[in-house]
Amino acid sequence: MIPFSVLDLSPVTQGSTAADALRNTLDLARRAEDWGYKRFWLAEHHNMTGIASAATSVVIGYVAGGTQRIRVGSGGVMLPNHAPLVIAEQFGTLETLYPGRIDLGLGRAPGTDMLTARALRRDLAASAETFPQDVVELKSYFEPTEPGQLIQAVPGAGLRVPIWLLGSSLFSAQLAAMLGMPFAFASHFAPDALLPALDIYRERFKPSESLDKPYAMACVNVFAADTDREARRLFTSVQQQFVRLRRGTPGQLPPPVDDIDSVASPLDRASADHALKYSIIGAPDTVQQGLADFIRLTRVDELMVTGMVYDFDARLRSFELTAQAHARLAAEP
Repeated sequence: MIPFSVLDLSPVTQGSTAADALRNTLDLARRAEDWGYKRFWLAEHHNMTGIASAATSVVIGYVAGGTQRIRVGSGGVMLPNHAPLVIAEQFGTLETLYPGRIDLGLGRAPGTDMLTARALRRDLAASAETFPQDVVELKSYFEPTEPGQLIQAVPGAGLRVPIWLLGSSLFSAQLAAMLGMPFAFASHFAPDALLPALDIYRERFKPSESLDKPYAMACVNVFAADTDREARRLFTSVQQQFVRLRRGTPGQLPPPVDDIDSVASPLDRASADHALKYSIIGAPDTVQQGLADFIRLTRVDELMVTGMVYDFDARLRSFELTAQAHARLAAEP
């Protein structure tokens, strides 16, 4: 059975604070480590009151320092927002502090709206165009230094931190294939290009020093509970969040409701449900079957699981039930 990993967005729920969210993130990471998940990734988003992981490298250090074995990384760092050398220094520092446990996933989007992107003080049009060159530059900072090299990442040089390319379209799939890098697809909110992107990545992959064959991961929403009904109710929080995002009014993660149609128009719900197409919702048997079907559909080498559940105890229970489903799948002949 392929490994399972966790993507956590450090959700700030209605009535709570960013401090609460970050404490919950560390608690979840510790439990995910005990439950056998391979990685624990955090994502860079800016100017979003419902997500506490904007300073992604800082949160990665917090989580890595509070765990023992699980790999911790970014899913991802939005490289157009940063100079490659700065990211190399940040992740070189993390790798120095927590050797063999740090992953660097890179995205091409700004991770926010255009107004906030300008506040980040980057020329996003130019940065997006130079993304391939920036990736190559960033990779070079983790290689051993050459005689006479004038610029180096300290720490960072020679550490060869594993770098992933993340995407929700075909672009990063093609680039990951060309550079011989592992690839992760954001199917948990962008379902349309999932299968074409995986096909392109596998067909065009060129082996590199760091990877001799394609290694693909996809992310899926999982809302697991003791009953199908309760799982569907938990899912209404993220449905509401997507509706609000589409309306241009994002905010903190709302509590679940008994009837999503009472708070969302048919058009809003259809749009949200399309974005959340790859969501597995239900009791343990339902979740186990859904996971098996998704793995069979995508043939991924690793599965990343996310779940924006409002109640933290219910969120923990969802990831625990998913880990149990993984164990049962692994035990199948």
